[in-house]
Amino acid sequence: MRRRWLFADQLGPHFLDEPGQPVLLVESKAVFRRRVFHRQKAHLVLSALRHRAREGNVRLVRAETYAQAISEPLSVCHPTSRAARGLVRRLPDVRMLPPRGFVTSPEDFAGWAHGRDHLRLEDFYRYARVRHDVLMDGAEPAGGRWNLDADNREPPPRGAGALDVPAPPEIAEDEIDERVRADLDRWEREDGITFAGRDGPRLFPATREEALARLRHFVAHRLPAFGPYEDAMLAGDPRMAHSMLSPAINLGLLDPLEVIESAERAYRTGPVPLACAEGFVRQILGWRDFIWHLYWHFEPEYRAVNELHARRELPRWFAELDAGAVRARCLSDVLAGVRDRGWVHHIPRLMVLGNYAMQRGWRPGAVADWFHRSFVDGYEWVMTANVVGMSQYADAGRMSTKPYAAGGAYINRMSDYCGGCRYDPRSRTGANACPYTAGYWSFLARHEQSFGDNHRMRRPLQGLRRLNDLDAVIEQEKARGSKAP
Repeated sequence: MRRRWLFADQLGPHFLDEPGQPVLLVESKAVFRRRVFHRQKAHLVLSALRHRAREGNVRLVRAETYAQAISEPLSVCHPTSRAARGLVRRLPDVRMLPPRGFVTSPEDFAGWAHGRDHLRLEDFYRYARVRHDVLMDGAEPAGGRWNLDADNREPPPRGAGALDVPAPPEIAEDEIDERVRADLDRWEREDGITFAGRDGPRLFPATREEALARLRHFVAHRLPAFGPYEDAMLAGDPRMAHSMLSPAINLGLLDPLEVIESAERAYRTGPVPLACAEGFVRQILGWRDFIWHLYWHFEPEYRAVNELHARRELPRWFAELDAGAVRARCLSDVLAGVRDRGWVHHIPRLMVLGNYAMQRGWRPGAVADWFHRSFVDGYEWVMTANVVGMSQYADAGRMSTKPYAAGGAYINRMSDYCGGCRYDPRSRTGANACPYTAGYWSFLARHEQSFGDNHRMRRPLQGLRRLNDLDAVIEQEKARGSKAP
């Protein structure tokens, strides 16, 4: 049996053909020279690799590049980036197998996507539910409805500083983590390798045992509260009831199918409401697989699409995670979360970070690269369609029906940020003008013609045409430019 080469995002047992198969792991320093990654992301990846290397029949090679570490016949599961796939194809005597770590196969996705001009999550999700018999009662969806989104859009409980759910089990660092931290310090000191964000205790699983413990705890204690508040934000509770399992799944420590089965089993046995289970399953079976397949389905140049002609570069305060330079409470808090944890949940990503970037016209490829480098669960396949297509609407609707743009009213409704902010979400001009509210109307004005044929944008554009101070809003936002709000 050939030794199985496992990339750092293929660390679970489902990437092997049988238990005990010999394994090669490669720790490449060149990866960290090419990009400025978040310090905690680098720590998590190296810790996961080195913990996996402690298991039997595993050989860990430390090298400058992957190619330098390859010296024997190998097999490898299809990698998760085009660059890694290209490398594998160039290496002699390395056999590439079909991808693992996702639910729907490439062949099934290609069959589903064939002939469709626009690819929509909801259509794919329903197909995947039927294809894999997930949350189905015979030929019908469990509970008679495919999508319970309408039940899962509650604002945070009034007056609550945090949801009443237990925190996930803490991670206990060990001697491997100590050595990883010492090595990263040395790389910065001696090798000219730099990182973004702050160092800190490891917050996410680096072993399968840790990942399974987090999964069990989430399903038993947090999933029952997940659904209604999955889109809500609280300044004092960055986790809310989210699973925080994406780093472990994206490292390959958990098989997404076992995660989905755990959630469905909890619904079937009673303690988890259907809306919570369905909302969570949609994130894994639906969105995660959808984004993975879009990365390969779209052309390699997709990452550079820019249909809204957004040309501005990321300002330094944003690129360097300088939350202290920002006075807008929501953006400052979320940016601090990225700086301190390398993680915030999906609504701050989309509606605080991505929304602001789109309003300001930052270059979509640069925004996607920032998300890739700054988040512990960020990979090229994760962030390409997520950011370029959904968050920045740079593909003009190939994968989403409208731009995810919103003013301060949305943030005020779905969070507790606005109450303690110097800006007023109702104001669009003046010293107290909310940068999201003013930025929203300026964004719509800039792209009014482009959005004119989109029926989902009809009402926002009608509101735009009723503004009597639009010229003042536009001039004000031009003057703000790339300054920290």
